[in-house]
Amino acid sequence: MADVAAQHGAAGVYEPSLFGTYSKKIGMWLFLLSDSLTFGALLFAYTYGRVSTPDWPTPFHSESIRNATLMTAFLLTSSLTMVLAVRAAVDGKAKAQRMWLLATMACGIGFIILHGREWSNLIAAGLTLPLFPTPPGQASAEFATVSKNVPQFAATFFGLTGMHMLHVTIGVIYLGVVALRRWFIPILLGFWLVAWLGTPEYSPFHYAAHFLLLAAVVISIILWLKPKLYDASDVEVAGLYWHFVDLVWMFIFPLVYLMSTRIV
Repeated sequence: MADVAAQHGAAGVYEPSLFGTYSKKIGMWLFLLSDSLTFGALLFAYTYGRVSTPDWPTPFHSESIRNATLMTAFLLTSSLTMVLAVRAAVDGKAKAQRMWLLATMACGIGFIILHGREWSNLIAAGLTLPLFPTPPGQASAEFATVSKNVPQFAATFFGLTGMHMLHVTIGVIYLGVVALRRWFIPILLGFWLVAWLGTPEYSPFHYAAHFLLLAAVVISIILWLKPKLYDASDVEVAGLYWHFVDLVWMFIFPLVYLMSTRIV
């Protein structure tokens, strides 16, 4: 038994990882596989509702399409900066790696801000869910009857785009931890204060901002209990997640926005 124990303590005797790949990379691929089923179900629900409902609403004016196009540009740019961050990490260029990760985060934050503005405009126009607070003057808004006449539109729209926005937010937090580690905690708390104090009480983002506070607490516990330096493999794993989030949007943008454009 002592010989066996000594063997396990020797270098180079452990079984290699699956397919000779970094174990965290395998874990991320498995997570993305399961997450693709979630988005697949949401996309199917939206498509089925659209096909089976003859009076499916088309609430998106040219302003919404321009806004969504700019959101798409932010995500496409973030994919490029993420690739450059991975390349810098592989080459051992720590400063360039951090710069490109921060650029990717900036694009993600821009996407979230634009998406939040889109939600706020639609909610103010009357497109809402029962769980959302009621903004002033909503009863006479443009889409006040849509949620009553076609409730599945608001449910699938907010469900699908809200899930994607949550993933982008998690991705920005993920990259912030990889790029800045403990220094990202006060920055995240600052984001929470801005989101909480800068949104009206009737906005769903006013209460959703507390997700950032929860994330700051969880990150603080993790980073103080197990601090580490993130290497090129960690940056590559983060890149897999970010590219997946970008890819999902490439399905949402044409299906939800371009195919629901109001032609005047």
